[in-house]
Amino acid sequence: MGNRDLERDGIGGEKSRNNNNSYPPPSPYYVEVSESEWTPWMVPMIVVANVAMFVVIMYVNNCHHNYEGSRFGKGRHCVAKVLGRLSFQPLQENPLFGPSSSTLEKLGALEWKKIVHEHQGWRLITCIWLHAGVVHLLANMLSLLIIGIRLEQQFGFVRVGIIYLVSGVGGSILSSLFLQRNISVGASGALFGLLGAMLSELLTNWTIYTNKAVALCTLVVIILINLAVGLLPHVDNFAHIGGFLSGFLLGFVLLLRPQFGWIERRHLPAEARLKSKYTVYQYVFFAAALMLLIVGFTVGLVMLFRGKNGNDHCNWCRYLSCLPTSRWQCSN
Repeated sequence: MGNRDLERDGIGGEKSRNNNNSYPPPSPYYVEVSESEWTPWMVPMIVVANVAMFVVIMYVNNCHHNYEGSRFGKGRHCVAKVLGRLSFQPLQENPLFGPSSSTLEKLGALEWKKIVHEHQGWRLITCIWLHAGVVHLLANMLSLLIIGIRLEQQFGFVRVGIIYLVSGVGGSILSSLFLQRNISVGASGALFGLLGAMLSELLTNWTIYTNKAVALCTLVVIILINLAVGLLPHVDNFAHIGGFLSGFLLGFVLLLRPQFGWIERRHLPAEARLKSKYTVYQYVFFAAALMLLIVGFTVGLVMLFRGKNGNDHCNWCRYLSCLPTSRWQCSN
């Protein structure tokens, strides 16, 4: 446990339980918050697991043997041959320094046909642990460390772990509904879920922030920039959006904080004690978010396993994942 109060180290400025910008005076609540910080271990373990899985992917891929020894490898060469079995596919095939798409498909990449027609629903989960290349892996894992450790320190591994996994599945569901001719891999949906949870945590615990507007604007800008990057071709923005919406709703359910004065209520006279641990609007957010989350996952899974195409119900939604310009098209 650390002595530093991470409640004041959030995005965009200080966060505390008092009504001004000064540090709160020593109090039972201040001590309890400081001592309740969690030592993060789950997020680093997820990073280790993803790196280990990528090594397994490259070992199975075995570019030198499976590619250069085949008719498809004529005139092209694996990258970083010194790595042996772990060498990368030719950059013309995979510019992210990674395996072939067939290897990713074999190990559990998200693929609509296999989920619907071959009943391989487990791909909704396994795709979260696969990455298309070193560049893809590093970008996601650095983001996970920056975002996830802060949340785990404040809310513990159970709640953050639930948000990470459920958001990843939510991103997989939306991706499968709208991108049915491509395979998809990566932890981006789960990462966007953590970003969404940070936003809803800010909103549902609004009264404990001192620099509310700065914190909100900073977080919204970060989210919008990342979603804008998803408009580029070959980036699965539907996984980003599905993960973000799932995490945003889960944040209202799992990341509630008691209202100011609740923990130190035992030191107050009976007539001054709070009657409710949470505010009315926190209860409202909780109920509405839980209902929307259940309905959204139910409708999404039913549509997916019935083989529905999301584009048939939303003609403009395809532009959420790829915005055509004079430099590229989004037909494939």
